[in-house]
Parts: sequence; structure tokens; C-alpha cells
Amino acid sequence: MIDINYILPELFISISLMLILLLGVFKKKSAQLVYNFTIITLLILLVLLINLSSLSSAAIFNSSYTIDNLSNFMKIITIASGVFVLLTSSKYIKLTNIMKIEYPVLILSSILGMMVMISANDLIVFYMGLELQSLALYVLASFNRENLLSSESGLKYFVLSALSSGILLYGCSLLYGFSGSTNYNVIAGNIVNAENGLTFGIVFILVGLAFKISAVPFHMWAPDVYQGSPTSVTLFFAVLPKIAALTVIIRFLYIAFINVIDQWQLIIIFLSIASMLFGAVAAIGQTNLKRLVAYSSIGHMGYALAGISTGTNQGIQSSIVYIFIYLIMNISFFSCLFMLRRNDKYFENIDDLSGISKNHPMLSLCFLITLFSLAGIPPLAGFFAKFYIFLAVIEDKMYFLAITGLLSSVVAAFYYLKIIKKMYFDAEKEKYDSEHSLGLKLSLTISTIFLLLYFFYPGPLVEIIYKINLI
Repeated sequence: MIDINYILPELFISISLMLILLLGVFKKKSAQLVYNFTIITLLILLVLLINLSSLSSAAIFNSSYTIDNLSNFMKIITIASGVFVLLTSSKYIKLTNIMKIEYPVLILSSILGMMVMISANDLIVFYMGLELQSLALYVLASFNRENLLSSESGLKYFVLSALSSGILLYGCSLLYGFSGSTNYNVIAGNIVNAENGLTFGIVFILVGLAFKISAVPFHMWAPDVYQGSPTSVTLFFAVLPKIAALTVIIRFLYIAFINVIDQWQLIIIFLSIASMLFGAVAAIGQTNLKRLVAYSSIGHMGYALAGISTGTNQGIQSSIVYIFIYLIMNISFFSCLFMLRRNDKYFENIDDLSGISKNHPMLSLCFLITLFSLAGIPPLAGFFAKFYIFLAVIEDKMYFLAITGLLSSVVAAFYYLKIIKKMYFDAEKEKYDSEHSLGLKLSLTISTIFLLLYFFYPGPLVEIIYKINLI
């Protein structure tokens, strides 16, 4: 008999999801109420997860579902990010007429899928979580049906994501064929020498997962989907699916395939180098802030993969720190973006930031801190995120990876500085609205303070992540 406490968060979110859906269906004009209930649900879930994180590690449902330090931490930051996404974008959703009951329901169901992915210790369980997440994301990407770009981005994401899921499923079937099991621990025990078919299985699964985190060369969907989707959905895309997908990559490589590290290490190194370089170079010519974030996120995923490629606990820990600081930077960036509103119309081009420092000094300061952090300028949190990655990589004697990361950071700093120049030195434009929701102000304040003051007190975060040991 399993301890029900271990799956209490998943049970709670599933029941809440059904109740919220019923509320939305049977009560007319309840979109705002459903939205508020979703935020409350996620906050209760967050408290629940923090309370249950003290439980000892366990493998339940015939070892196909794992509860450990890694899954607890990743679930907590996923739920916290979900809360911030909903808080920051409430006003935007109202003004763009996408405040419908389906929106928060889809967000909740994709978060449930992510929670399943994070704890999955079995190929079938992982795939179930992935499909639950993906199906919700397909609809979210094209949620603003009146906008042609949004419909296009939804279709593009659907077609390419379905293709990557098919490739991934084929990889899973190959693995099952060669190892005789779908459980990660059994796969690890059955595999000593890598056969050709097995290598193909690993490659196919990594291709599917690389698509989910938009790593080069499987990034082609990201810029169009980021730009076309409603900005609130873009924020969701930029943060939450990446947390879940990176956790899956870590579990997959470090539990199922740690015995055949020579088979996958080079693939991860290639994905990492290609993503870092391409993300830095391709963003230079962008004029739309959401497209720029898309290319920037490709580069950032390259850094996270660099840590994973080391094959050490330190590498995993540095990647987790990186993804945590990355999501804070994204929340801060999009909070600034949501404040670019004039006469209930939102602006998202780099030119729209022209001379913003004259009329909005605090907003431009928060933007400045966020951009410097994204560029990895000391002493901001973004610098430490890269510093931990470089430490892990150099410790493993992967000097080429560290040099590539350093060079791409320098290149990336150029387009961040271009935006800062625009904000502080160009002629000012008409003033933006100064009325914003409390949730948006709160998100921006908390995230900016974290980025600014992280170097004073990095201990708690490092201490929590230091407990995550898979090897």
C-alpha cells in the first residue's frame, strides 16, 4: 500500500481541475472567478508541496513514479512560476479579450502534465505527462483566434510538436525492445554495452526532448510561436515547459543511461554549443522583444545543457541553479513588457522602449537590471548562474565548452546593450499608462530584488540544490 501523501499534490490538482471546470461550465460569466480560483489552487498546492518536501524519498507505482529532492524542488518552482505567470498577466488577458474559462483550465492541466513528467521514472508515465502538457499548450498557443499570428503559431507548434512526439515515441519503443523494460532503473541494469539500436533509441528521445526545450537544431518553432502567441502564453512557454523537459533529460540520462555516458555525452555537448552560439548570434537582428526572448532562451538552454553534459552531480546542480535564475529573469522581463501599455494597447517592439527612462525611470531601471542579469554581468544573479555552469564544466576539463559559453555571453551582451542604449539615450516617446495590477507590480518587484541582491545571500538556494544527488 502506498502512502497517499506522496501523490497528494497530483490528486489535489486533478480534483481542483475538475471542480474549476464544472464551475466555469455551469456558472455564466465566471471567467474571472475561475481565474482567481486557479491562482488560489496553485498557492494551496505550493504550500502542500513545501510541507511534503520533508518526506523521505520514495519510488511508488512499481517504481515508475519517483518522489525525491529533485522532483520536489522542480515541482515547487513550476507551481511558483505558474502563480507568477497568472498574477502578472491578469490585466493583459482582460484587455486582449482572452479572459475565458478555458484559459486557466488549460494552464492547470499543462502544469499537472509537467508534475507527472518531473516525477516520471518510466517511459510510459513520462509520455503520458508529456502529452497532457502538450495538448494544453497547442490550444494555448492559438488562444487568441482573432489574431492571425496566434492561429499560425498554434498550428506551427502543433505540427512540429506532434512530429517530435512521434520521434520520441519511436525512441521509447526502441529502448523497450533492446532493454526489455520501460522503467529507468531496469533499463540501467539491463544495459551494459550499447548496441546500435539502443544508440538510435537514445538519439530519438534526445531529439524529441531537444525540441521541447527549443535547443538547436530543433528550435525552428520557437521564434514564431513566441511572437505569435499572446504575451501571457509566451511567458508560460518561456519558463514552465523548460523546467519539466530539463528534469526529464536529467533523469533519463543520469538514471537510465549513466552506464553508457559515452553514447550521449557528445550529443548533449553538440546541442549545448550549437544553442549557445546560435542563440547569441541570431538575436542580434531582432526588432520584436518576444522574438528576441525566443532566441535568447535558445542560448540559455545551451548553458543549462552544458552543465548536464558533464556527467557529474555538480553539473546537474549547476544546471538546476541556472534554470531557477533563468525563470526569475524571464518573469522580470515579461513583467516589464506587460507595463508597456498605452490606451489599453500593448507594445512589444524594441523601438517602443525608445527614451523610456525619461518618463518611467523605475520601470527602465528594473528593465536595465533584468537585461544586465540576462547578459551575465556581475554581481547580478545571471552572472552567478553562468559562473556555476563554468565551474562545473572546467572541473570536468571541458575547456572548449567553457570558452564557447564565454564567447557567446560576450556576443549576447551586445544585443542587450543595444536595448539599454535605446532606453536611455534615444528620444522619448509618448508616456505609457502608469496604472498596473498589484500582481504585476509585486512580480516585478520580487524578481528584480532577487536578481539584484542574490550575491549577498546565495546560501539558501545553493544549500537546497546541494541536496540533489543522482549519482
